Amino acid sequence: MRFESKHLSERIDRPAGEVYEFAVEPANLPRWAPGLGSAVEQADGRWFVQTPAGRLGLAFAPRNDFGVLDHDVTMPSGEVVYNPMRVIADGDGCEIVFTLRRREGVTDEEFAADAQAVAADLARLKRLMEVGD
Repeated sequence: MRFESKHLSERIDRPAGEVYEFAVEPANLPRWAPGLGSAVEQADGRWFVQTPAGRLGLAFAPRNDFGVLDHDVTMPSGEVVYNPMRVIADGDGCEIVFTLRRREGVTDEEFAADAQAVAADLARLKRLMEVGD
């Protein structure tokens, strides 16, 4: 079955490597992606995010030189949600792109709310990287 995808992006006036190094560190997630979760912890070599839906597993792609921030989120049900994400160099700055993929059973309203949450997280990342806390 084919599902809808929506690409959300933000231009950040910081070098791609700096943005990647900040975003790839799971411990930084609560600072820029509170839409995903309010707290993160590492246990037995795995990362977990505390959310209103419960404790979620989080696994980023291995560190790389290509800006790939793809990550899997494991739901309390055991369902694994794949999230494509990239930091793309653009002159002295970069663009961060998140591909939101609509899961089965997600309504139009839920998909729109998810897109708004991701856009807010990317805007927060931009502010943190350009201005600081």
